[in-house]
Amino acid sequence: MTGTGTARPLDPERGTLDKAAAENFPVAPFFLPRTWRTDLMAVYGFARLVDDIGDGDLAPGGADARLLGVSPREAEDRLVLLDAFEADLRRVFGSAPRHPLLRRLQPTVRRCSLTPEPFLGLIAANRQDQLVGRYETYDDLLAYCELSANPVGRLVLAVTGTSTPERIRRSDMICTALQIVEHLQDVAEDLARDRVYLPAADMKRFHVQEADLATKSAGASVRALIAYEAQRARDLLNEGAPLVGSVHGRLKLLLAGFVAGGRAAVHAIAAAGYDVLPGPPKPGKVRLLREVGVTLRGEG
Repeated sequence: MTGTGTARPLDPERGTLDKAAAENFPVAPFFLPRTWRTDLMAVYGFARLVDDIGDGDLAPGGADARLLGVSPREAEDRLVLLDAFEADLRRVFGSAPRHPLLRRLQPTVRRCSLTPEPFLGLIAANRQDQLVGRYETYDDLLAYCELSANPVGRLVLAVTGTSTPERIRRSDMICTALQIVEHLQDVAEDLARDRVYLPAADMKRFHVQEADLATKSAGASVRALIAYEAQRARDLLNEGAPLVGSVHGRLKLLLAGFVAGGRAAVHAIAAAGYDVLPGPPKPGKVRLLREVGVTLRGEG
């Protein structure tokens, strides 16, 4: 407990990993081999922490900054924290990292022969978030997703030893779709952070102004825009879905969960009438299980 009576996690590692339960898709479900679960949670811990740094969502008290060697004076500077985090990441591939989540990642990196590039991509995406708050075109947004989302799928394939060029291509489609869906769910939250992930060209096409995104409920133009972007995400999920049929066993079920999580989230957005402004539309478990079945049967 702090002096103000506000509770904060005593263990920043545990607090970060606990967020896995809130994701749209299963991170490391029980049915996977223990080694895979360990490695996927290590990768998730990295990805979640770098996002928390980029979003300013670290636990109060400055424990993460201290672990990264950042002075209290600079602990609120996200770019400084990201630089320190990158320096600690590089220790993962050489010596001994400082942060416990990166110490947890080091055995996974060595066991799976992971390279720095996907991790650096995730850091670069969060640096970009500090400098770029608007995207002019859909292609600009896709380039951002190449950094912010696609490395995660590539890491999953690398951890499970199933990477091929075609699987990576399909995985990129799925991960980009999941990122777009998350942006659609979080339009209001992102705007509060002075970020808009709806392409400006599309907003112009649907006659949507930023002020329209700040209302309590979406008007017809905003709903039409969200429906348009949701269809793009749905199409990407469908294009990426053959990845599921290209693998076998428990990995097939895991990847089906990723695709199903995206599809169920898109369905939740549609069920809300594409009005995402009151809060993120979230899929129910029944719908998620239904989508898992559809994906496994290759019907999507």
